[in-house]
Amino acid sequence: MRVGTVREIKNHEYRVGLTPESVRELVAHGHEVWVESGAGNGIGASDADYGAAGAAIKAAAAEIFAGCEMVVKVKEPQAAERAMLRRGQILYTYLHLAPDPEQTADLVASGVTAIAYETVTGPDNTLPLLKPMSQVAGRMSIQAGATALEKAHGGRGVLLGGVPGVLPAKVVVIGGGVVGFHAAQMAVGLGADVTILDRDPVVLERLDNHFEGRARTLYSGRASLAEQVAGADLVIGAVLIPGAAAPKLVTRAMLATMKPGAVLVDVAIDQGGCFETSHATTHAEPTYVVDGIVHYCVANMPGAVARTSTYALNNVTLPHALRIADLGWQAALRANPHLAAGLNVHDGKVTYEAVARDLGYDWVPVASVLG
Repeated sequence: MRVGTVREIKNHEYRVGLTPESVRELVAHGHEVWVESGAGNGIGASDADYGAAGAAIKAAAAEIFAGCEMVVKVKEPQAAERAMLRRGQILYTYLHLAPDPEQTADLVASGVTAIAYETVTGPDNTLPLLKPMSQVAGRMSIQAGATALEKAHGGRGVLLGGVPGVLPAKVVVIGGGVVGFHAAQMAVGLGADVTILDRDPVVLERLDNHFEGRARTLYSGRASLAEQVAGADLVIGAVLIPGAAAPKLVTRAMLATMKPGAVLVDVAIDQGGCFETSHATTHAEPTYVVDGIVHYCVANMPGAVARTSTYALNNVTLPHALRIADLGWQAALRANPHLAAGLNVHDGKVTYEAVARDLGYDWVPVASVLG
């Protein structure tokens, strides 16, 4: 199979779909790999590095989209990229379709076979291709929140860990999954006063056992959530419903109860955000203020630490890329129901139920397109 990767064009996105090491693996399996010139610059990988790994270097993304059977990316294709997709081509990347009707419509119209990293499953309903970026984003959310809390960035002027004689910042983490756990770890490590809210008693028990009193756990109900948000200096939104739009848990009315200059970091923004007042921002302009509350809603947070993120991502995406290239997408998906869960769009049909439901498409089950 001819497999290609392109330079990411989303604002301040420096990751790349394939590292030189991944290219070498694909070539060793007998596949041809095309790489857009400069695609790896953001992770310190030169065209020469890719060439040495066996890739053919192409001058423009248009050549990759026109000539490759499978395109491997990191972020969802932008409008200019979607215009180059074609029927029968495989797109393997993050998509986050539920809050993005324009992208979904373009993918449906293109006829492309689109496999989304974020809905590929693992044992026990885990999301192994989302996990490493959730780990990165969870940890980064505390760095971003700490910066936004500085007075020069519009925040309250509060140091997360405090100092002797001055209380630390109150950090509230909504959601105890991968993002929430890693956010809490970072916040606890910096000495903040941390509370984690979740609705799953098993998750709460696991977190409570892990942190051993260094972070508090609390069942997330309407009253407890409102109380914790009102008292917080920093709130991390870490809620995920796989493939579906995130629920709006923090309403605009709740902002009026918060301390002026408090900060909201919405890590769920890729799925539409879990704060009512959230809208996606970029690394170039990461924050905005609503009712005196600073919002940080960067939709590609891990892109800021591109090298770490790219290698962590390739560790989990490459095995599936090899299976798709080796077997063809249909045989690969038939052989692996976890990979089959990643199919979101095929030949003009929406094959992921939550996306179809949220955006008003007829749902065509994956099994029916695999035959």
